[in-house]
Amino acid sequence: MDRRQFFARSVLLSSLGLLGIPIRKPHAQDKEPGGAADRKSFDFEQVKRQARDLANRPFQPRPQDLPQELSDLGYEGYTSIRYRPEEALWHDSDLAFRAQFFHLGHYYKHPVDIYEVEKGEVQPIRFYPEMFNYDNATFKHRNLGDIGLAGFRLHYFLNFAPDMVSFLGASYFRAVGENQQYGLSARGLAIDTGLPKGEEFPFFRAFWLEKPEPGQTHMNVYALLDSKSIAGAFRFQIMPGATTIMNVESVLYPRNAIELLGVAPATSMYLHGENDDPENPDFRPEVHDSDGLSMWRGNWEWVWRPLVNPKELALNSFMDKSPRGYGLLQRDRKFGHYQDDGVYYNQRPNLWVEPMNDWGEGHIHLVEIPIQEEIHDNIVAFWNPKEPVKPGKEMEFSYRLLWGPEAPVKRMGTGHVTATRLGQGGIPGDRPSGKVQKFVIDFRGGDLPLLTNDAPVEPVVSTTRGKVIKPAVWPVDEINAWRVKFDLEWDGNQSIDLRCFLRLGKNALTETWLYQWNPRQV
Repeated sequence: MDRRQFFARSVLLSSLGLLGIPIRKPHAQDKEPGGAADRKSFDFEQVKRQARDLANRPFQPRPQDLPQELSDLGYEGYTSIRYRPEEALWHDSDLAFRAQFFHLGHYYKHPVDIYEVEKGEVQPIRFYPEMFNYDNATFKHRNLGDIGLAGFRLHYFLNFAPDMVSFLGASYFRAVGENQQYGLSARGLAIDTGLPKGEEFPFFRAFWLEKPEPGQTHMNVYALLDSKSIAGAFRFQIMPGATTIMNVESVLYPRNAIELLGVAPATSMYLHGENDDPENPDFRPEVHDSDGLSMWRGNWEWVWRPLVNPKELALNSFMDKSPRGYGLLQRDRKFGHYQDDGVYYNQRPNLWVEPMNDWGEGHIHLVEIPIQEEIHDNIVAFWNPKEPVKPGKEMEFSYRLLWGPEAPVKRMGTGHVTATRLGQGGIPGDRPSGKVQKFVIDFRGGDLPLLTNDAPVEPVVSTTRGKVIKPAVWPVDEINAWRVKFDLEWDGNQSIDLRCFLRLGKNALTETWLYQWNPRQV
C-alpha cells in the first residue's frame, strides 16, 4: 500500500520527466536464447509454457541484491535520476509507440526481465548507466553494473511527452484516458486480500514488448506472473485513446490451494467524500481516486455501492453469475467538490472491467481499509470464482479494461446515483429522541428526464436491520435529478445494509443503490 507515496506524485513527475529510463537496442550477440534463432517464433504459447513450468517447480523468490545506495534511496533520491527521452525504445522510428523504462531503487528493489519482440525474434533489454542523466543524483552511480530494470511505460504518438500506460511494482499497472491523469491501479492478480492471514502479492517476472508495425495503433505486451501460490501468463492488447482499452488474456496455473483468488483486481484510494466527514480538518471537501463500485450483474441489474473509509477493515462480497462488468469509478467530476488544484481528483480515470468469456458463479469482493492519509491505497475490488482453486488445474480469464472519464455511464440506459449524503435524523426543531440517521440519495439520467414532476415515482427502500422511516422522492430541477430522502431508526452496533432504487409502476427506473452503514462509526 505504501507505493502510493510514489504514485500520488506521478502527475508532477510525468511533467518533469523523472520516472522512466531510456534504452538502446541490444546488440545482435545479446539475442535471447530460445528466441527465433534457436526455436520457433515467439508467441503467447511460449509464455504459457513458461508459466506451466514455473508452477511445476518450487517457488523461487526474486533476487534483491541492489547496491546499498539504491536500496536506501528515499523518494527525493529516486526522483533525482532522470532519463534521456531521446533514447526511448523506437524513438528513431515513425511508429505509434515508444517505450521507456523505470530505474531500480526506493520501493522498487526487484529487477524484472524485459524483452523486445520483433518479427518473432526476442532480444533482451538491458540496463547500463549511460541510459540515465545522473547530474542531480544524490548517490554515486559510476560503478553500477547491469542491475536490471524495474518496469516500463508506454508513450503514444498523439503526444509523446506524457506516458499513457505504466507497469511498475509487483503486478500493478495503470493507464490514463483523455484527461491524461493517473489515478487508480489494476493488478494482474490478488491473493487473500483482506484476510487476517495477510495478503500475498504476485509479481511479473518478465515482460515481452512486441514491436508494432507501421500504422498499427495497438500495442501487444506479454507478461509472466509468479507467486508462492500461483504462476500465470498474460497477454495485453493496449489501445490508447480518450478511453484507453486493454484486452487481457490470463491463463493461471496454481501451485497451491488458494483461499481467496482475486481476478482482475482494481486498487484505489478513498479518504473522505460527501457521504462522510473527515476526522482531520481538510480544506478539500472530498479526497478520493474513486467514489463508488459499479456492478452490472448477470441478471442485467445495475448496482452502485458508494465507497467509505471505514474505522475498521470492511469486507463485502456480492454474489453473481456470469457478471457483465464491474469497476471502481470517479463519477463526481466537478472541481468545486474537491478544490484540489494540485493533483486534480476530479480528473481521475474510471476503471471498468468487462468479462470477455463466461466467468461462471462467484462473488465481486470489495475491501475497504481504514486510512488517515491519501498516500495509501485502501480500496480493492475483484472477482472471486466460486470454484475452489486447486493445484494442477488451468484457469482462463479474458476481460477488457476501460480507462477513462465516462465508462460505463453512457451505456447504462438507466438512472444512476450521483450523490449520497448522510445527516442527522428528523427535521430542525423536531429531532427524534432515539437513534436515527438520515440518508439522501440523488438519481439522474436514463428515463428520469422524460418524467413529469408529478409522475408517481416510488422509492423502494429496504434495510437488513432497523426501521426505514418516511421514504420520499421528488424532482430537483436545479440539479436535474430526483432526490430520495429517508430516516433509519436503529439500535445496537451491528453493520446495516441498505438498498434503494426508483420504480414507476412495476418497472425499475434506476440502478440499485447499496450502502453499508456502521453505527460504530457514529
